[in-house]
Amino acid sequence: MTESGDWVGLFSGGKDSSWAVYRALEAGLDVTRLLTVHPGDDSYMYHVPATHLAALAAESMGIELIEVTPDDLGAAEATDSSEQGDAELEPLEAALEALTAEIDLAGVTAGAVESEYQTNRIQGMCDRLEIDLFAPLWQEDPRELGEAMIDAGFEIQIIQVAAHGLDESWLGRTLDHDALEELVELNEQYGVHPLGEGGEFETFVTDGPHMSNPIELEYETVWEGTRGHLEITDARLGE
Repeated sequence: MTESGDWVGLFSGGKDSSWAVYRALEAGLDVTRLLTVHPGDDSYMYHVPATHLAALAAESMGIELIEVTPDDLGAAEATDSSEQGDAELEPLEAALEALTAEIDLAGVTAGAVESEYQTNRIQGMCDRLEIDLFAPLWQEDPRELGEAMIDAGFEIQIIQVAAHGLDESWLGRTLDHDALEELVELNEQYGVHPLGEGGEFETFVTDGPHMSNPIELEYETVWEGTRGHLEITDARLGE
């Protein structure tokens, strides 16, 4: 893996992409850009909820953010998941290719844990662009990953849930050691992935050792019977 050159963090503001960037910085990689794709209402490849908060996170991290807002990705109407994944990757790849004109692009960071669907496509993109992929979460034990994030000082807030065993009380909850233990139990009962890798829940990192200021959120809870999310009404950098 090339340590010299500029690295781009593929970034949503969620725990996994944040951890990948944090680990890259810890490893001495020069992460000079974050790149967020705003996928709209649905996506096969990207984290969907509250990606607009990535700008605040990038500001707290002191890293320049590139935002990609493609036209409707059409995920809700897709019939071929493989074709859909390839199509969704195109605006990301185009943005990275454009970046090579202004920086010495060495590689990208990604937060995939177990999804071969996403990782294989990102690896293929890196191969085409002749850059490296830094994926420190890949095939690691999810419980140990969660504990490492919490122990490092990550403040992780659950902003969306959609799985058996996850009720309205999980919305807005901090992912701490107690919550992680409950998620491990829910994995045994219902198959809920402890880190939400199957879309069971989504998160946003409000603070961490790589951030200069915490992010303060105000929100309303939206519950739809079996799933729900936080409707963010205000977000700002705290002291």
